[in-house]
Amino acid sequence: MDFSLWISTGSPWSDMLNSARALVEAGGCGIWVPDHFMPPTGGYGAAAAADPELGPVHEAWTTLAALAASVPRGRVGVMVSGNTYRHPALVAKMAATIDHISGGRAVVGLGAAWQENEHHRYGFEYGTVGERADRLEEAAAIIRSLLTRERTDFAGRYYRLDGAPLEPKPPHPVPLLIGGGGERRTLRTVARHADEWNAWGLPERMAAKGAILEAHCEAEGRDPGGIRRSAALFLRIAPDRATADDLRSTYGERGGLVGTITDLRQRVEEYALAGVSELVIAGFNQSPQEHAEALHRLRSEVLG
Repeated sequence: MDFSLWISTGSPWSDMLNSARALVEAGGCGIWVPDHFMPPTGGYGAAAAADPELGPVHEAWTTLAALAASVPRGRVGVMVSGNTYRHPALVAKMAATIDHISGGRAVVGLGAAWQENEHHRYGFEYGTVGERADRLEEAAAIIRSLLTRERTDFAGRYYRLDGAPLEPKPPHPVPLLIGGGGERRTLRTVARHADEWNAWGLPERMAAKGAILEAHCEAEGRDPGGIRRSAALFLRIAPDRATADDLRSTYGERGGLVGTITDLRQRVEEYALAGVSELVIAGFNQSPQEHAEALHRLRSEVLG
């Protein structure tokens, strides 16, 4: 089972860099950053300031480029890039550039976008759930074409390209990851265009969503085994049963790796049975030192 670290762009640059290095030293497979411009309505939990929307948030893709240049190993990607914030041609160009910077380690993470307050504050068009799903479908097709074809023509409802080139091409194939669990639209887009799929959830949720993805793959004439699956989750190692129970109550469906070492070993087996091959650990509100300790324990005591 692979594991990777999803770090907070609300942290200082030095902390982000040290957390990424801790992941590499622990034997993890990749570094992910979230894509936001400001905190959500209500801020980030109990630590929210008097004006919770004023919390610090660094831009995702420029942060990713810096990490690609500074950390010598591991995949690098945005988990996930909000499609409404940038034209897909720009996303494809940035991804190709980061693939050159990193020596072929880039992943394009793409999602429909969900945070309504930053759309309003910055003037991004939000639209309905269906409209955002339509945009995501078009963007995925465009990014796939630009990264692999000499020129791209596209005439959709939201995007139009006329013989668009993308040079230089990335030195290695850049996987397209789509994040989300929407059963009717998002998972169908995954089946049509993506190399990888990510969602939050405990093993039983990932298995249920995975079965729906497989049905979409069958309808599209695609082998579902060709899509890498990863689960986003929190990692919290409890010293005893009582603490584990309290932590699981706190994290709920997002507490994929919350419990004692014995609990975590069983949970990893359950994720593997659900078809998950990468555990994306949400390292929010933790220091580089906490990341280093937890990741090393995960590697040595849980994964073996």
